Amino acid sequence: MTTVAPPRPTPSGPVLRRRRPSTGSVVLDVVLVVVGLVMVAPLVWLVSTSLTDPAKAFQVPPNWLPVDPTLQNFATVGDLLPFGRMAVNSVVVAVVATLGSLVVSALAAYGFSRFSFRGRDGIFFVMLTALMVPAQLLVIPVFMLMRALGLVDTLASLWLPALIQVFSIFFLRQYFNSIPRELDDAAKLDGAGHGWILFRMVVPLSGPAISAVAILVFEASWNSYFAPLIFISTPENMTLPLGLVALQSAQGGVSPTSVFAAITAVVVPVLVVFLVFQRHFVASIATAGIRG
Repeated sequence: MTTVAPPRPTPSGPVLRRRRPSTGSVVLDVVLVVVGLVMVAPLVWLVSTSLTDPAKAFQVPPNWLPVDPTLQNFATVGDLLPFGRMAVNSVVVAVVATLGSLVVSALAAYGFSRFSFRGRDGIFFVMLTALMVPAQLLVIPVFMLMRALGLVDTLASLWLPALIQVFSIFFLRQYFNSIPRELDDAAKLDGAGHGWILFRMVVPLSGPAISAVAILVFEASWNSYFAPLIFISTPENMTLPLGLVALQSAQGGVSPTSVFAAITAVVVPVLVVFLVFQRHFVASIATAGIRG
């Protein structure tokens, strides 16, 4: 006797079909790609020109890829100025200012977020008013303070004032408020103190906000020109933004490709930092609207 296989059951639910992209979404994607290429094009041309021989640069149409790539332009910058020393100074100032401001901002934000004391809201409001004061109005008292401390013409005069970042305190405080306080109570029942709660629980849960603040502070410290112009006078303590200005006024003149090489050396580190932390930066922006 032969057996007949039972018929296969047919799905009772609706069959899911792949939805074709609409014309509007295709047009939007094309527009975004074009805008992205327009924004990236100057950076590509900058890097390409910095690696091109001066005699073959600035052709029409421009060369998007370097012709006979060479590092001679970067070597020329090093011959005219102590550019390596300036790069080290910029790294020291940016890293110390970033790490120090993160610690100070996290401590202050935790205090405003978790502690209840008289005048807390008033102090926080007064602190926020500092965001409306231009930095140019504060340079004289800060300079007098640095001179009294004997820190003028030192790298400390650049990173020490940068430890206090009002926006970072405000941003982290708002993010800390979104973390349930029940987690603090559970940690306190286990004997944890405020230091453990902050650095072992609140800060790890605030990774996107911490990364966003780190990017903003690093970029501001790395590209700062006004503060080094006021506090620094010797070439050994200058940072890269001052080096770019000094390069243009160097004796004997300098080729435009060497200037492009110097600009590339200034731009690339900030770009690398952003690419490393961009996922956390985008996450902090995406969650800003749903965190109260």
